Amino acid sequence: MTSLKSIIEQHDSFAGRAFDYFIQFLILVSLISFSVETLPDLAPETRRLLRFIELTTVAIFTVEYVLRIVTSDSKAGYILSFYGLVDLLAILPFYIASGLDLRAIRILRLLRLVRAFKLVRYSKAIQLFRSAFSIAKEELVLFFVAALMLLYLSAVGIYYFENEAQPEVFSSVFSSLWWAVVTLTTVGYGDAYPITAGGRVFTFAVLLIGLGVVAVPSGIVASALSKARELAAEELKPGPQSESPDKQP
Repeated sequence: MTSLKSIIEQHDSFAGRAFDYFIQFLILVSLISFSVETLPDLAPETRRLLRFIELTTVAIFTVEYVLRIVTSDSKAGYILSFYGLVDLLAILPFYIASGLDLRAIRILRLLRLVRAFKLVRYSKAIQLFRSAFSIAKEELVLFFVAALMLLYLSAVGIYYFENEAQPEVFSSVFSSLWWAVVTLTTVGYGDAYPITAGGRVFTFAVLLIGLGVVAVPSGIVASALSKARELAAEELKPGPQSESPDKQP
């Protein structure tokens, strides 16, 4: 059991690295087969091959999931952890036949490569982002609340301007929310647009506000990252060295 645990959870040995690389390879194979399966007009032989690949990978992932539970020091801790939940969601729909295909979620399992390759610099970068979001969380929450209010007001405004001219497009505030989203985010798909003079002037104002909506969170996060870097640099600075005591006369 000890050697099996070291192979599954540790990556210092050749067997541990080989096991991890094999699982990552199977994840890539399953993702590619899932993507190919979405192509139209596939030959029956190809579909049978893809089905065989799915059965094989699910069987191996299931065995791996059970082994991780068995060898884990805290079984409940692993099951409820991020990786444990991802591992479970990647295989569960296959067994319950829910019609919900979550095979694409297996790509999240590739995050284990960070730990397997011992990419410490990426771990530091993740920690830096975590610190930055911790610093800016109040500003971000306030911004998103204000953005939701602007979104609602934009939907109400365009509804009053365009409802009479385009009752089928802007039939209600709820249907106008889609226009508000694509306009405030400056995407502008063009599937809903104003045709009245008032609606166009209102759209111009919303677009100007939308530029700020896109730029503000970027500035907040950039400022928080700069502050997080400064805090990290201060932590790495050596403390004040103790001075030698004055000589007694």
